Amino acid sequence: MQNSASKKFVLIAATLGSFLTPFMGSSINVALPSIGKELEMDAVLLGWVATAYLIAAAMFLVPFGRIADIQGRKKVFTLGIIIYAIASLVSGFSTSAFMLIAFRVLQGIGGAMIFGTGVAIVTSVFPVGERGRALGINVAAVYIGLSVGPFAGGFLTEHFGWRSVFYANVPLALIVLALIIWKMKGEWATARGEKFDIPGSIIYGIMLVAIMYGFSRLPAMLGGWLILVGIAALAVFVWWETRVKSPVLNINLFRKNVVFALSNLAALINYSATFAMSFLLSLYLQYIKGFSPDVAGSVLIAAPVMQAIFSPLAGRLSDRVEPRVLSSAGMALSAVGLIMFIFLGRDTHLAFVVISLIVLGFGFALFSSPNTNAVMSSVENRFYGVASATLATMRQVGMMLSMGVAMLLFSVYIGRVQITPEYYDEFLTSVRVAFIIFACLCFGGIFASLARGRVQRAKLN
Repeated sequence: MQNSASKKFVLIAATLGSFLTPFMGSSINVALPSIGKELEMDAVLLGWVATAYLIAAAMFLVPFGRIADIQGRKKVFTLGIIIYAIASLVSGFSTSAFMLIAFRVLQGIGGAMIFGTGVAIVTSVFPVGERGRALGINVAAVYIGLSVGPFAGGFLTEHFGWRSVFYANVPLALIVLALIIWKMKGEWATARGEKFDIPGSIIYGIMLVAIMYGFSRLPAMLGGWLILVGIAALAVFVWWETRVKSPVLNINLFRKNVVFALSNLAALINYSATFAMSFLLSLYLQYIKGFSPDVAGSVLIAAPVMQAIFSPLAGRLSDRVEPRVLSSAGMALSAVGLIMFIFLGRDTHLAFVVISLIVLGFGFALFSSPNTNAVMSSVENRFYGVASATLATMRQVGMMLSMGVAMLLFSVYIGRVQITPEYYDEFLTSVRVAFIIFACLCFGGIFASLARGRVQRAKLN
């Protein structure tokens, strides 16, 4: 049993680790126009700066979550921080679009190690009754990263260039590494001795890459074929995992645990509907409204500030109130915020954008912490790494699908050209259509969230 001081340092280290990747992602969103200008990247290629990271992270999350359960969650978490720091440093040295995207893949691998283990470590240390509050703080760190990222990214890009956004992550990662080495005591390997499923991990990776990359290539014929390959790989993966003794992903977690399955589905829908918002709004504020990266970043912090403030409260409340009630209310508020963005235009008042962001941010705070608590409290401790990684995979796949929708619409309405004034009307049309799709997704997600059962009856035997 961990003492209170030990638990505090575990929470601090895991929370700072959870801060890193969203800070990077939201910082880069504001820097994208500057990156595109210097490296001569068109609108679709620019989207790959975010997409390459998401695909790599999604591909490795569940395998690393399983490795963490077997070899030790602290060990994998530490290695992830080191890889992430190195990738951040070398990304700043990129001289071409190819180099930057390749280093973002490396960052995604490090990010998979961090996100596949951080929540599992917190869940391992904090018992039921304290877990919701701890997970709420951890989730709040994600949103603080999202809050600080646009402002810091805008400031750094404007005054020191976009490369400084990558360099800023290195000292943060070193601080986390120091905390792990000197303050995080113990190890958590509740599946030690079990075998790692290498064939299942390979099939899983092929499945995710085919589906996610295929979706990004639509409406081209190649995209459709890749998605079909991914669906076929999914069928093979399920068949294999039900027959192997130590699967990389226990299919019974989905087949026999309604709370786990539907909570993950709700997370997938929510992230699919909301992630591309900051990407689209960053471009909208800088291209259509003519704001500098600094000012655009200051506007975009409205939503994550609300998330950072209310996530710990929502997490604590989910220890007492059924998570599905809070999460469903949050999903409904998120849908309202997305509907408001459908009305964006050249003359939209800035106050309307900020109010819409506040509504969306509050809704997401109500959804995320209780939903995370529901997922982690619905499984045995030997599945914490896989459960944490599965939830993170839903987040990464949702983010990828969200970006895929945005890039698909750019391809249809704008084409592979840089966004210049003569294409602003087409850009606005693609943004409005994107938010219509996202609002419909979020509305459907309300029912997936409501359909899960009570967490107390959800333990997998």
